[in-house]
Amino acid sequence: MSEPISVGVNLDAFSHAISGIQALRSSVSRVFESLKDGMKNRETLEGREKKFISEFQDTLQAVNRDLNELERLSGLVGRPSESHPLHNSGLLSLDPVQDKTPLYSQLLQAYKWSNKLQYHAGLASSLLNQQSLKRSANQMGASAKRRPKVQPSTLVLPPQYVDDVISRVGRMFPDMTIELFRPNGTSAVLLVTLGKVLKAIVVMRSLFIDRTVVRGFNENVYSEDGKVRLTWAVKTNLPLCFCSGTLSVTDHATTALLHYQLPQMPDVVVRSFMTWLRSYIKLFQSSCQRCGRFLQDGLPPTWRDFRTLEAFHDTCRL
Repeated sequence: MSEPISVGVNLDAFSHAISGIQALRSSVSRVFESLKDGMKNRETLEGREKKFISEFQDTLQAVNRDLNELERLSGLVGRPSESHPLHNSGLLSLDPVQDKTPLYSQLLQAYKWSNKLQYHAGLASSLLNQQSLKRSANQMGASAKRRPKVQPSTLVLPPQYVDDVISRVGRMFPDMTIELFRPNGTSAVLLVTLGKVLKAIVVMRSLFIDRTVVRGFNENVYSEDGKVRLTWAVKTNLPLCFCSGTLSVTDHATTALLHYQLPQMPDVVVRSFMTWLRSYIKLFQSSCQRCGRFLQDGLPPTWRDFRTLEAFHDTCRL
């Protein structure tokens, strides 16, 4: 229950003032009706003018009398109390609309709660300031010795551990084939075949993903010497729109590498990225979640949301 609001108004005088306003409006309406009707009687011209002037003077005197009475009552009504904390917001309680009438009481309650919150916050701040949080130099030195060292992001992990993580990721997604190569020593290169949709070449430094290149499923990813080719071929028989699509997916994959960053847990980053990459298994079957179309400018929705994995066109995701 909200507290009653004291506005300091004489309710009897207020009721009479409303009646005075109605009487004033009525007398003003009679003045305009008299002007509108004019001289309707069929007497002589002089008689009509005298009667019209007399009636018009009576209506003006009635207006003057009602106006004086309203001014007298306005002095008896009184003014709203200025002690309420929200000042002119108190006039909201006078709104005749029922759903807006309790607005002021709700504002007043919120104002009281904010005052209490500010008061208790001030007490808490003063109590915390009284506590001594300073440490001696010896304590600071001891805490610095106990502080663990930050592991660098270029941590080199054993190849056996990297192979185990990749094999576990491959078992998580049966429709994704992962082939691991080590063309230059310990650095790993993954050839990820996603169903019959696309192929992705993932270059890794230890367990950290360094680069990703997406190719078409029917595109040859090997060079003449049998190694995985990271650069685009000079000549290709693929349609231009398909090449543009794979370039877009490559750009999105690079963005995903920047999004999934957790140097302390690189295996989680690999699983998260592979989960995101697997969402392209329905690249040509999913419609855009915003426009609902399968193709836009000849391209399917190539963007995948990093959290929900929903499909969007490159322009619809903005």
